[in-house]
Amino acid sequence: MSIPSDVRTAIRLARRLLRSRKGRRLLARRLETVQPPAPGSVEIAVYFADGPVNMYQIRQWYAPLAELAHEHGVAVISRSPGTMLQLLDESPVPVVYARQVVDLERFVDEQAPKLVLYVNQNARNFQMMRYGRMWHVFVNHGESDKMYMTTNQFKAYDYALIAGDAARDRLADALWDYDLDARTIAIGRPQADHFRGEPPYPSDDRTVVLYAPTWEGDRGAAAYGSIASHGTTIADRVLGSPRHRLVYRPHPRSGVSDPAYRAAHEQIVAAIAAANTADPTAHHVHDDGPTLGWQLADADVAITDISAMIYDRLAVGRPLLVTRPASPEADVDERGYLGDANWLRAEDAGDVLGRLDAAIGDAEQRAQLEHWVRRYFGDTTPGVATARFHAAVERLIARWHEVDAARRAG
Repeated sequence: MSIPSDVRTAIRLARRLLRSRKGRRLLARRLETVQPPAPGSVEIAVYFADGPVNMYQIRQWYAPLAELAHEHGVAVISRSPGTMLQLLDESPVPVVYARQVVDLERFVDEQAPKLVLYVNQNARNFQMMRYGRMWHVFVNHGESDKMYMTTNQFKAYDYALIAGDAARDRLADALWDYDLDARTIAIGRPQADHFRGEPPYPSDDRTVVLYAPTWEGDRGAAAYGSIASHGTTIADRVLGSPRHRLVYRPHPRSGVSDPAYRAAHEQIVAAIAAANTADPTAHHVHDDGPTLGWQLADADVAITDISAMIYDRLAVGRPLLVTRPASPEADVDERGYLGDANWLRAEDAGDVLGRLDAAIGDAEQRAQLEHWVRRYFGDTTPGVATARFHAAVERLIARWHEVDAARRAG
């Protein structure tokens, strides 16, 4: 490593340390004014050990948790000062800061929650899972056919709330000796019952194209991101068309590990700004906001990578193209929807406008989408998934009382 590189690394680490210290001081002042939940009031805890970069994983659960809180005491546990600051501003339910294990001990002693929900597979989940006499329940942060969805880590949880038949079959195929009947409960996609928000553009004759790529991934098998391979061409064609409007919603981690990927992302953002300057009536959108809903529900057609965004879009049953990963190492499981997907290869991105128009007008593709919606989510009638989520919670709480009563009697 060269000396200049050492210096850059030292500067980066010093800046990170200063930001961390500043964040902790700010949080300490905020916590002086925060009233913690009353002892014994939290039945359901949502454990979130990640930093701010993964806030999207907990944000999508805000609305379902707020509704659940009408019936049960719900709180989010945060382990990161930066995340805690954001949660204090955003969370619709109380937030508890437990930076150290001793703080978790105190929370468990004071609250004795019956359920702990986990939205990801962070290694620090095990610091919470060491506590017994509560159900540890994996709820995830999205449905997809990524390899992440069949990890053997599912076995670490008492239960998993899954989306539907596709998830069940996926787990049955991947996991050895895993009792699906006893340990999984299908609930659909309750977040879709809360898709909301008004589009930041007028209702006009333009075809709205949602381009929602994922990040570059941290290894070859998970290299699903399309920003560098497809994205700049997609943006160029859609932004250049007077018939179309681009809504660009990249994954929050885009470019964190690959400078070239970040450069391509920044090129698209700059192109959107330039297109809007050239034609203020275009109203193209670079969307990096916390709310997900209007983007999926309003777009006439969507382009996504292999990610949970495919399945969020499926839940609204509207036209969809999926980018074929350019990396030959990418693990593409075509046993489910991806075996029927309307693929967009990097070499075909130049014809994206024709592909978009064809997807909107194809009746056969619409019928295929309806089939896959049912397979992945079951009944998507508004309110049904929320009812299934609540029923699953009630079932697990009832089971907790049964086990607790038996333990006390024995």
